[in-house]
Amino acid sequence: MKFGIHIANFGPAADPRVLAGLAASAEAAGWDGFFLWDHILGNAEWRTPMVESGIALAAIASATQRIRIGALVTAVPRRRPWQLARETATLDVLSGGRLVVGVGLGNPAEAEFEHFGERGDARHRAELLDEGLAILDGLWSGQPFAFDGDHFRLRETVFLPTPIQRPRPPVWVAAHGDSPRPLRRAARWDGVFPEDPSGERLSPDAVKQRLAYIAEHRQAATPFDCVLAGASADLPDGELARYEAIGVTWWLESIWPMVELSEVRSRIAAGPPS
Repeated sequence: MKFGIHIANFGPAADPRVLAGLAASAEAAGWDGFFLWDHILGNAEWRTPMVESGIALAAIASATQRIRIGALVTAVPRRRPWQLARETATLDVLSGGRLVVGVGLGNPAEAEFEHFGERGDARHRAELLDEGLAILDGLWSGQPFAFDGDHFRLRETVFLPTPIQRPRPPVWVAAHGDSPRPLRRAARWDGVFPEDPSGERLSPDAVKQRLAYIAEHRQAATPFDCVLAGASADLPDGELARYEAIGVTWWLESIWPMVELSEVRSRIAAGPPS
């Protein structure tokens, strides 16, 4: 099992320079990854500093050498997929091939979509996500690629340079609840980030059931990641070992947005859970 930091892109750490410094500290303390949330507003009532995750990740890539980086999860439906393809390919090159592309519908819909006059219903966002992923994969290939979908169309295009990682940067798919569609989507890509809609940590049995469903629908024989986030201090003794035994490959230490920066630095400096 690998261990990473999962930190909000808003709140006390919402400065690209601060985040880059925290990532460098995480690398020095032995963490394997540093991952940001991806929000553009979060809540229409909030008045809090917030950074653009892609730009912050560029600063993080420049401040680190080893650890995996990425946004968990990137709200693909509120981006033009060709722009996202450029950004992610550039980040993968800048980081030397360390980018993970976490993807999801983007929540909450009211603040992240409808507040700006965009459709927020889940079915529409799911369609945009699936078409966006197909376009990302095609443009990352560096080969001539065209697309004609219900929402996006592009003429034959070649995007260069390609990402360093081949055939692509790993794509981890968020799956809220036990709905089949997000789990089947994850089966087509490189990993799953399962979450309970209530915000509670999923039990090992619940994760095992989701992974079994994904295995039934997975056709590729390539490695597959399962990523959980939470506070390791709240776990019962031996729980991390139980998660690892059922196929969880990453534990992300959740850093909540309203935690004081001094506490964030202390948790990072303490290193991964033993």
